[in-house]
Amino acid sequence: MEADELMSLVKVAGDDDPKRALAATAAARRELERLEAVQVRRARAQGGTWAEIATALGVSKQAVHKKYGGHGLFHSER
Repeated sequence: MEADELMSLVKVAGDDDPKRALAATAAARRELERLEAVQVRRARAQGGTWAEIATALGVSKQAVHKKYGGHGLFHSER
C-alpha cells in the first residue's frame, strides 16, 4: 500500500458514518502494523539493536523483542 492510500484511509476514518470509519480505521491499523514490521526488519538487517528499535518505537526492549524477536524473520538477539 502506498502512503497516499494510507492517508486516504486515515481521512475516511474521520467519516460521519461510523461503520465506514471503523472499517477504514481497521484497515489503516493493519497497514501500519505491516509497515512497522517492515521497518523493524530493515533496522535489524542494518545492525540495529532491539534497544535502539524499542527507543524509536517508544516501547521497552522486552516488548519489541516479544513482538518481533521470535518470528525467525529477524537476526538473533543483540
